[in-house]
Amino acid sequence: MTIQSPETSFPIVIVDNYPVMKMPKRLTVLEAVLFKQVCHKYLASGSLSEQLILDFKETEFMDSSGIGALVHNFKAAKSKNVALILYHTSPPVMAVLSLTGLDEVIPITSTLETAQPSPGLPQPPETHPSVCSWIKRTIDIIGSLVGLLITAFLFIPIAITIKIDSPGPIFFHQTRCGWLGKRFRMTKFRSMCVNAEELKEKVANQAQGAIFKNTNDPRITTVGRFLRRTSLDELPQFWNVLKGEMSLVGTRPPTPDEVENYEVPQWQRLNVKPGMTGEWQVYGRSRITNFEQVIELDLRYQKNWSHWYDLQLILKTLLIVFRKNSGAV
Repeated sequence: MTIQSPETSFPIVIVDNYPVMKMPKRLTVLEAVLFKQVCHKYLASGSLSEQLILDFKETEFMDSSGIGALVHNFKAAKSKNVALILYHTSPPVMAVLSLTGLDEVIPITSTLETAQPSPGLPQPPETHPSVCSWIKRTIDIIGSLVGLLITAFLFIPIAITIKIDSPGPIFFHQTRCGWLGKRFRMTKFRSMCVNAEELKEKVANQAQGAIFKNTNDPRITTVGRFLRRTSLDELPQFWNVLKGEMSLVGTRPPTPDEVENYEVPQWQRLNVKPGMTGEWQVYGRSRITNFEQVIELDLRYQKNWSHWYDLQLILKTLLIVFRKNSGAV
């Protein structure tokens, strides 16, 4: 992945004895990479102030790459005992911080000058046209309602087989990261043993990068393998789609520990909502063993997105879902 440096230098000026870093008008992948580099260079410079102020007064747009760089720099500053403080956050930046919950993690101040952010509720940023498309959202609602009806019809036989095969809960809940990295609780039919999360570190990871794969994962139950091969384990995710946390079609929803290892450019995949299916499901599925392939497919989806393209991916998913070895592992 080739990244060219944008025409901005992130200058640091001294205001009231505090180092203040001027943020650019846009904080997307190009600026975010440089933002991380400049901030880490400053933190490695030696004599540091107890605080580093990030001046977002002129910033009009920030996407998931900007969030990724901000999270990276916040953790790096904390390791150096430097308080990273956001100053004069503009409404667009505040919208992103509120959406992701970072406004409760990273300190925000407006005391260095008298100007205040514009009143009113901040509007969510348009990181990708699919996020704000009412047509896509309508399709999601209709599709999720149909999916939930199917789930209700199949619930009793699936629940019984899960219980007989492996005593324990019917559902498996896991925290995943959605649009712009906002965390949500994803639900599936349980396909692994009850203590699967505790046993994860004992299972070899056959994938490369920030994903976990093992084609013969011993934690998967007998019924679980069938549920995964037929994608029946994913039926409860229609509830996540109805709530707006996911979409019928999108990118693969990562876990927080996967996002923890992302480099700044890889945060681009979070510019759209995660989906129950997508490029990774149709063209990669369980065959993907390299995280760079996931990134490539996710970015290709964002580039090629249209309502017709979504429908094509849904139809292709239905055609391949019952094929031998097509299911997730």
